[in-house]
Amino acid sequence: MNGAILLERLGDRLAGLRGRMTLDAGMDKVTWFRAGGPADVLFQPADEEDLAAFLRAVPEDIPVSMVGIGSNLLVRDGGIRGFVVRLSAKGFGQAEAVSPTQIRAGASIPDKRLAAVALEAGIGGFHFYHGIPGGLGGALRMNAGANGVETRERVVEVRALDRRGELHVLSNAEMGYAYRHSDAPKDLIFTSALMQGYAEDRTTIQADMDAVQHHRETVQPIREKTGGSTFKNPPGTSAWKEVDKAGCRGLMIGGAQMSPMHCNFMINTGTATGYDLEFLGETVRARVLEHSGIRLDWEIKRVGTFRAGHEIDPFLGQML
Repeated sequence: MNGAILLERLGDRLAGLRGRMTLDAGMDKVTWFRAGGPADVLFQPADEEDLAAFLRAVPEDIPVSMVGIGSNLLVRDGGIRGFVVRLSAKGFGQAEAVSPTQIRAGASIPDKRLAAVALEAGIGGFHFYHGIPGGLGGALRMNAGANGVETRERVVEVRALDRRGELHVLSNAEMGYAYRHSDAPKDLIFTSALMQGYAEDRTTIQADMDAVQHHRETVQPIREKTGGSTFKNPPGTSAWKEVDKAGCRGLMIGGAQMSPMHCNFMINTGTATGYDLEFLGETVRARVLEHSGIRLDWEIKRVGTFRAGHEIDPFLGQML
């Protein structure tokens, strides 16, 4: 089903929405990998009320997917069926200090901007977000972390809408956080969060942010088309060490490559398709499994459908 057919099916159910609808939206323009097929319809709601109205209007048999900034996302070349929701910067990208140690932030705010807001307010504990190339919504969903700090250490509560457009407010405990994971229901779309830090001198916060930036610039390929860390760290070791030991540093398939600089970063050298990137990732997983017996888990979120004839067999890295 393409975008025009989908909207025709819904008729006037979507009348009155204030957000932006884009038919057959190129997801290669959204993801930092700059690869992948189109979404049937991309919807960018104006605000939380508009998003709730949209969710109430769309029947539950029509798929609704959520994407954020696109930094940790691999879209398959067949594209994404149904609606894709992406929160707008205007409606969901603001943040402000609401007490000397707390910040209320919209889910689409870039992590780096959240760190800057904390700096301006003299609130410590948010410096690690300066080095995470994503948005707060994704950080809430996957318990993003860096430099020894995780999102779960900052969350007080999260506002979210379910598939029926009903509002939920989840406490930190109800988010069910673990390493790079939360137990929050998959159909929830996070809209904002109340975050807790601590009072700290701005000079100290700035120094911590500078250290984060220096680390990224010296060990990560931050100027490449990449999705950040490809695999989660297995217990007792680092993903990059296992990738390296399996001989996959610099490995290329099509236009996709495991970065020679940091081999847990997958990059699009310029011509990679979604298939190239996922095929490379599964090949690396197969080689690590064969070499060390460790099954690496993807940290990058993979969505959408395969193009016909380009399905991938997990772990084997082979075309079916």
